[in-house]
Amino acid sequence: MNDTVSFLSDLIRFPSTSGNEMEVVEFIARAFETVADEVSLVPIPPGIVDDPDYSSPVPGLSYEGRFNLRAVVRGSGGGRALIVNTHADVVPPSDGQVSPFTPIWKDGFIHGRGACDAKGQIATIWHVLKSLRDEGVRLRGDLIIHIVVEEEVGGNGTLAMVRTGELADSVLVLEPTGLEIMTSSRGAVWFRITTRGRPGHVGSGQASISALKSAVAVTSILEAYHDNLLSQSKGIPLFDAFEDPMPITFGKLHSGNWPATVPGEAILEGVLGFLPTRTKEQVMAEMREAIGQQGDAWLRKKSELDFTYRHDCHVTPADAEVVAIMKKVVERVGGDAIISAFPASCDAWLYSNQLGLPTIIFGPGRLADAHSNHEKISLDDIETASDVIKSFVLEWSGSRSL
Repeated sequence: MNDTVSFLSDLIRFPSTSGNEMEVVEFIARAFETVADEVSLVPIPPGIVDDPDYSSPVPGLSYEGRFNLRAVVRGSGGGRALIVNTHADVVPPSDGQVSPFTPIWKDGFIHGRGACDAKGQIATIWHVLKSLRDEGVRLRGDLIIHIVVEEEVGGNGTLAMVRTGELADSVLVLEPTGLEIMTSSRGAVWFRITTRGRPGHVGSGQASISALKSAVAVTSILEAYHDNLLSQSKGIPLFDAFEDPMPITFGKLHSGNWPATVPGEAILEGVLGFLPTRTKEQVMAEMREAIGQQGDAWLRKKSELDFTYRHDCHVTPADAEVVAIMKKVVERVGGDAIISAFPASCDAWLYSNQLGLPTIIFGPGRLADAHSNHEKISLDDIETASDVIKSFVLEWSGSRSL
């Protein structure tokens, strides 16, 4: 594991926020050249911005000189192929996060931005490939690795890989699941609501209308919509285990430039999760309808609702063969084979829904530590996940029976 620890530490040192991933992707490519048969950098076509499933929560991102990584361990033939996906981009440092891009080892954990989301997953994949190569194992089916950019801001890296049409017999998306096998993931939409008022002096009375108060009214309307949607989404066993598996979050509100002036514009941004009872198109339409029906006449006329990020849910049946094999592998390694649902959105839906491939989510690290000011991952988790994934690859490709 020493080489893997060193590799992960190096990965964390790259501040690979969205739009700044290229140095780390090139570094990963050099590392994977020692453990894979093929390694290539796959450019993201500029035309991806016109794709109906493209998301754009970060304005101004360019795709010139940016690319995903594709690596392949070629099979000898006659076995099943597997795609393993994870991402190289990270979210910006959190408030209070000390030295986010300096890896710190403490009590068996490595701390730093991206440690568990998802550079620990990249290190886990590398560890698996190195183990297979060191042991001289020849798989029967191809093992295809997609390490992508922009997972954190819409999944556009994976969207570009999916649009190449590359297929396999199943997909394993690595995210911090706490070593639980997650067969479903919720969807999410990011929204931006611009409300407009009639600016003026605080003493102008009815002549002024506050855009800020309109934005606050929108939060109440959308919270009521969320509560109603949550009540209609009960009855999905894997999600019912969570108190609120599809939260609504209001993350940003900007309005005004002077305490004694009624603001003429407010911009409210947030995210709404949803479960497999709805599609992203239905949720977006229902949010528009809620504001249209419950807002006052001024709000209905003087507001705009835009969606900058749109992920659907994904569902792989719990009795699918890929799930059964993963369950057997986890039990063999010595863990509790817990089947659960991923209470966040990720890129699994693109493989599942767009390509029709059975897709599961699995990986080291805890979701509760991701995006936090204490982000960390344990060496034990990486080692266990590596053992599980290696055994799964052997079993799925037909190279070994458990």
